[in-house]
Amino acid sequence: MSSDPITVSIRREVDPARIAEATAWVQTGVNLANKYPGFLGSGWVRSGDETNVWHMLYRFTDESTLTAWEQSGERGWWLSMGEGFVRSERSRRRTGIEGWFDEPTTGTVTLPTSTGTAEVTVVKSPPRWKQAVSIWLGFFPVNLVFSYAVSPVPGWDAVPIWLRVLVTTLVLTPIMTYTVLPWVTRMLRPWLSR
Repeated sequence: MSSDPITVSIRREVDPARIAEATAWVQTGVNLANKYPGFLGSGWVRSGDETNVWHMLYRFTDESTLTAWEQSGERGWWLSMGEGFVRSERSRRRTGIEGWFDEPTTGTVTLPTSTGTAEVTVVKSPPRWKQAVSIWLGFFPVNLVFSYAVSPVPGWDAVPIWLRVLVTTLVLTPIMTYTVLPWVTRMLRPWLSR
């Protein structure tokens, strides 16, 4: 299980004739999640005045706290209360670098709060060159260590280059994805978000 914070992004289509109910329903879900350990926050926004598309986010400290919320009876009850006006739902989980593969976003959105609304700046994705530098900073040392580790293996130099590259990428991709890149992302977060 991941020990990094996890953000869940949800796109819901809501019956436009039941906006008031949907608004109360969403806020109830936020209030319920807020009671759960590991809850780091949430927000929701409609795409526009005349649209039935709503975007929602919530974040937990790690996989286990998120799972506790998602498998809770309270959340099950809350979801069942929305069945009458939520027409469709799509969700994604994001932990670290995978969000970089989306197109960069920037700007502001208005989010509801307990006292009205608040203008919030949408976090901009790091520029592609910073992403490339971050990946290289993780990949170069891991690849170098792996190359030194396999160089004494008898016959390794006689293996066709395509097979060596295949083995190298099969071994290093999971190491990069689950260990190195999340660590590099945490270490470089101030620079990446600057």
